[in-house]
This record gives sequence, structure tokens and C-alpha cells, in this order.
Amino acid sequence: MVTHSKPAMSSCTLDANMRLAPHRYKTFSSKLQYQLVQGTVLKLQESGFYWSSISGKEANRMLASEPNGTFLIRDSSDNRHFFTLSVKTESGTKNLRVQCDNRSFFLQTDAKSSQAVPRFDCVLKLVHHYMSSARAAASMGNVRSAYYIYSGREKIPLELLRPYPCTMSSLKHLCRKTVNGHLDISSTREQLPQSLKDFLQEYDAPI
Repeated sequence: MVTHSKPAMSSCTLDANMRLAPHRYKTFSSKLQYQLVQGTVLKLQESGFYWSSISGKEANRMLASEPNGTFLIRDSSDNRHFFTLSVKTESGTKNLRVQCDNRSFFLQTDAKSSQAVPRFDCVLKLVHHYMSSARAAASMGNVRSAYYIYSGREKIPLELLRPYPCTMSSLKHLCRKTVNGHLDISSTREQLPQSLKDFLQEYDAPI
């Protein structure tokens, strides 16, 4: 789990002292990045499929018997990154590092690709994007629109179909996810009571 302690307010050491849990040794490059990660962690903790500090080996073991497309989010064991997306594919479990700059999260793309990689201000939005893309490509039979994982010499389509839960979601949270998936028009949200809008904003993903 990503944690932090409040650092001393020094103009030159503030950002350098903001770290993940001690075993991660990942420092934040800026206050903006710290705020980005902190906000994402709060939402990930509500998601039900954030497995915190489990290792890649543990993720591989848990996903080994699951259907292709089953995935989870965990803390990265690479001290250059914050999060890893572990997903079961037709070639076994793959562990994809989630890249992070000061303003966004994104998956590393093929260096030879000319397409701009999609960027998101939350890991949940990244996951939802690739879940939607995989389903759209499958329903249309359009393999060209799929995102591919490049593992060694393998080129594997990335399919995010089902999160692997670590907790059982409450009925309240399940209802929130359903509402998030059906309120795409901002004017509709504005008609809701403020307390409900605040509740939806705390976790604004449909997954």
C-alpha cells in the first residue's frame, strides 16, 4: 500500500523527501506528482482490486488459474515506478509498469509506434479505457484497434476484461459504480443532491 509521512517544509527537500512505503524507495519528482499519486491511491483503495504490496510472483500465482483478461493493480516492485498492472494473457501473466509523470499515468508503448499513448489523471481511468477498447475491438472484430503488449519477441493483445477482487464490495459501492457508468452528461449530475455528487466524486469510475 502506498503511504507517506509529512516531510519537513524545506524549499529544496520537500518533494525529494516524499516517498512511498519504505520498502519501495520511490521518490516523487514534484508536489504535483505526489498529489496525483495520493489521489489515485485513495480511489484504488476503494476499487476492490488494488492488491497493494504483493510481489509479481504472488500476482502470477493468483492469476495463473484465472481466465484470460483477469487483472489486478499492485504497487510496483521496481523503484522507478509506483504501480503495476498484472494481467492474465494467452501467454501467461504479464506485469505492465504504469508510467507516471507530473500530470498523468500511461502504459509504455512500443518504441516503433507512431501513435500517441493515451494519458490519464488516475490509474482507474487508464484501466477503464483499456477495458472499453478491448470490448469494442472484440465486438467489432477489429484487431487493429487493440493495444498490444510487447514481451520479448511476443506481440500479445492486451485484454482487460475482469478485475481480480481482493475485497467484497459493499452494495453502496456497487450502486455508485453503476451510477458512474450511466451518468455521462454533466448536466444530469448537476441535478443530484450535493451529498450524492460528493459521494460519486470520491470514486468516479464505473469499474
